[in-house]
Amino acid sequence: MKRFALIGAAGYIAPRHMGAIRDTGNDLVAALDPNDSVGIIDSHFPEADFFTEFERFDRHIDKQRRDGNGLDYVSICSPNYLHDSHMRFALRSGADAICEKPLVLNPWNIDGLTEIEKDTGRKVNTILQLRVHPAITELRERILRNPKEKKHEVDLTYITSRGHWYLQSWKGNEKRSGGIATNIGVHFFDMLHFVFGKLQDNKVHLSEETRAAGYLEYEHARVRWFLSIDIDDVPAPVREQGQRTFRSITVDGQEIEFSGGFTDLHTRSYEEILAGRGFGLEENRVAIETVAHIREAKPEPGGDWHPLASKAQK
Repeated sequence: MKRFALIGAAGYIAPRHMGAIRDTGNDLVAALDPNDSVGIIDSHFPEADFFTEFERFDRHIDKQRRDGNGLDYVSICSPNYLHDSHMRFALRSGADAICEKPLVLNPWNIDGLTEIEKDTGRKVNTILQLRVHPAITELRERILRNPKEKKHEVDLTYITSRGHWYLQSWKGNEKRSGGIATNIGVHFFDMLHFVFGKLQDNKVHLSEETRAAGYLEYEHARVRWFLSIDIDDVPAPVREQGQRTFRSITVDGQEIEFSGGFTDLHTRSYEEILAGRGFGLEENRVAIETVAHIREAKPEPGGDWHPLASKAQK
């Protein structure tokens, strides 16, 4: 049984990490969040120590380590701009890190973490859950079997509507979240690189607080992408069914069905990490470079636009 701590226990994604720790037969011994609305811990690890101040949490973890009860892993679900700092804390505390996406906001942060891995002998792991989704792994195998010179035509659409709270929270602050392409899109951009190979071109067509769109070209694909948190972008037939989220990936006009199977992907990711097969720093680099470029690029007027991006411009 491995000993875990969790940073960001009150966050949206934290319960999935708690469930994954429990389902893999391990123990959460300490948790941290400045927000004390963390009653969900009782459903998983009621004996876990809880802290609202980092300094007290740090002191507790250090004392446990000196007493011979050090951590094996620190799971990190904090706001995006804090991931880098919290991973460094984990490694220097003698534990491996398991960090939610995005791993960091900028590619140079990866270089610093690589040095700390070497200094401490510990490892950074990340949750790239789409890489373990059965439909995505099947797609990747199919693409790899195709002739190397073939370029597939891909449309990626992801709309996950959010209320007015979103832009008032840290998620709506680009300096803290990285913006919409980073916060809700980074694992899709990682998936595209994972499936279609080396990134060759990256253009931005639309960049707003609630929407972003552009064009990406990989070794084996030309991709038009569109991301949104605006309920109005959800197709009307889907909204009429009471759904607020819409995901779609088409490859050469064929829909890739991957809407199901998301609930256990964190547990699957933890199983891979515990078996020594976790995705580390370098596996994240292309996706982080992709979103960092999108954040800084000026939208271009021409090119092959995603249909919903063209509609949003009207």
